[in-house]
Amino acid sequence: MDAHQKHSWGLAFGLCLITLAVNLQAPLYTTYAQLSGYGAGATAVAFSGYVLGVLPVLLAFGGLADRVGRKPLILVALALSMLATVVTLLWPSLEALGLARLMMGVGTGLASATSTAYMAELMASGDTRSPANRVTASTSLGFGLGAALTSLFLAVHHSVTPGSFWLQLVLAATAMIVVWQLPDPAVKIGNAPLLRLPLFPTGSLPYSFSMLLAWATSGLVIAILPSVLAIHGLQGWSGLSTFTVISCGLLFQPWVRRLHPARATALGLLILPLSYALLAWGASVGSLAAVLLGALGASSACYGFLYLGGLSAITAMAGAEKARVSAGFFLFAYVGFSIPVVVTGVLADRFGADVALVLFGLALAIGASITGLCIVRTQAYGAQLSQG
Repeated sequence: MDAHQKHSWGLAFGLCLITLAVNLQAPLYTTYAQLSGYGAGATAVAFSGYVLGVLPVLLAFGGLADRVGRKPLILVALALSMLATVVTLLWPSLEALGLARLMMGVGTGLASATSTAYMAELMASGDTRSPANRVTASTSLGFGLGAALTSLFLAVHHSVTPGSFWLQLVLAATAMIVVWQLPDPAVKIGNAPLLRLPLFPTGSLPYSFSMLLAWATSGLVIAILPSVLAIHGLQGWSGLSTFTVISCGLLFQPWVRRLHPARATALGLLILPLSYALLAWGASVGSLAAVLLGALGASSACYGFLYLGGLSAITAMAGAEKARVSAGFFLFAYVGFSIPVVVTGVLADRFGADVALVLFGLALAIGASITGLCIVRTQAYGAQLSQG
């Protein structure tokens, strides 16, 4: 393994540990809500504290990497992931969850805004898709692995402070050592403006909106599904559901890499609402097989076709502005990760989980249809121009 490959895998390890912390507490959401005396709406609000941390970073600190370099942002993100875990270790409650997710949001925002550009610099490759592939693979694995680890520890011994929390602290500390030793080839500009708004190249908005739909679906599974499963005595499977809906998308990424980004995204927009329908039906009737099969299908869309396809598409459009364009892409993703989840949680408290799940499904189907049509038309127009 040459130095470039070694360095890129070191960064991938760091990114995986940053995102691993994000859903580490997911199997305990219902427990936290019960201990704090709240329902699905409040749980969704605490869950969305993550986005309150992400958005200011993506909107107001896009130029920070130009001032201090890429590596310091990854190190700060790892430190914040550890601090967030410590908060929920010391204060296991819904309020602590909101604070922890706020800190994890800041950390993930710092990493998201610079990870693809940093990976490209470390790999020193002219291929625009390989850095995106490695970033999506490492972050997708981390997002799901945290919930799965906690579920495994809870299966052995139920506790509001499971051993997975301590494991995350050890692994994140190890990742900090690894990342500390990485080079930081980006040229630092001391007077670079901090405020560098996200950039949306022509034709990129449908890909960004597809990520809004994708992460709205995965956010719903993480925040709302545990309480629905608990009605049927299946709460212990919420961590596996979270892992399935996120990390199993990795299984489909080798296939996605062989597809044109537009085709991959359009296919993901077709799969997503169908998979969600199966997942929501399974949760409503208490069918674990339907939940897991629907989660697998949704994962293929959210973290396979849409995540990798969309990120590859906008990276190819970005030119020299990869960091700003990547920030815009993730801005849409995190808006999806918050507002639709909170609205669905409030609807679940007011009208019942079944009504909320159906309304979300209808909105998802309409959004996916319109977005997919935009991508198909844009791609067809681009093909005509190139032929002309």
